[in-house]
Amino acid sequence: MKWKVEKLQNGETFITKEKGNSMVPLIYSNQEHKLAPAKWEDLEIGDITYCKVKGRFFTHLVKAKDPNKGVLIGNNKGGINGWTKQVFGKVIEII
Repeated sequence: MKWKVEKLQNGETFITKEKGNSMVPLIYSNQEHKLAPAKWEDLEIGDITYCKVKGRFFTHLVKAKDPNKGVLIGNNKGGINGWTKQVFGKVIEII
């Protein structure tokens, strides 16, 4: 996952995909989507972000936003991963 972080930190927008069903029906397992660089301050509730929470990388939803804690990350099934400010990108297109 480091290569994704490096690309985003270098200002690159690119197409990627990941395995897993936690974002269905927004993103299906192995469905391509386009990531663009983003900071947590620029995200809104409902955005899909590429971020790191508690040492793990996720492409998940922004559930809440707090000026001190950052953004609350969770999947599309009701699961919550936690608060983070380690946001690298935002899904701008689902292909």
